[in-house]
Amino acid sequence: MAEDLKLLRTWSSPYALRVVHALKIKGLEYETVLEDMTKKSASLLEYNPVHKKVPVLLHNGRPVCESLVILEYIDDVWKQPPLLPQDPHEKAMARFWANFGDDKVMPSAWRVFTSEGKDQEEAIGPLTENLKFLEEQLKGKNFFGGEAIGYVDLAFGWMGNLISILEEIIDLKLVDAEKFPLLSAWINKFSDDPVITECWPPRDKMVEKFKVIRERYLKQAP
Repeated sequence: MAEDLKLLRTWSSPYALRVVHALKIKGLEYETVLEDMTKKSASLLEYNPVHKKVPVLLHNGRPVCESLVILEYIDDVWKQPPLLPQDPHEKAMARFWANFGDDKVMPSAWRVFTSEGKDQEEAIGPLTENLKFLEEQLKGKNFFGGEAIGYVDLAFGWMGNLISILEEIIDLKLVDAEKFPLLSAWINKFSDDPVITECWPPRDKMVEKFKVIRERYLKQAP
């Protein structure tokens, strides 16, 4: 029976891009359904009634929600090439670092991006501390999982595209190559992979989008 795969996403969502990259790595054919988050479709509200957000993967009509959950689902159903390690401890640690990215790294980078002046200076410290942990994880490896792109790399994949965009907008280096040589090298290796590169959204549109987002946050700041 042929697989029926549909991915509900937006053109710019870094979370949805994780799923796009995973599907590409697995060599799976799928249909893209682009959502407008200002006017959510009936399908999105039906398939993700809890969070009402993208991405949502439909596999033979059955929805799977939340990007990291979707990555694990894809890896469980289509075994090759593997995204997660087979060793239980290594698998648990991969999940830990992926969650660390969403819980700590992304919010700390976002705080720097959406602030200015003294607030921004204070926000740099927590981001730097979080990036140090990632630098340690890359010692002796090309990718977080070893020699090939895996689950943790996809979880941090947003950095390969978004970090340089945020840096351009605020004119501030967030991942300095001298302070974080391994992380900087990883960003380049990940971004330059042909499967990854072909899926990036248009950079000029991303810059404009995130400029607007930053201005909105700054206007709301007390």
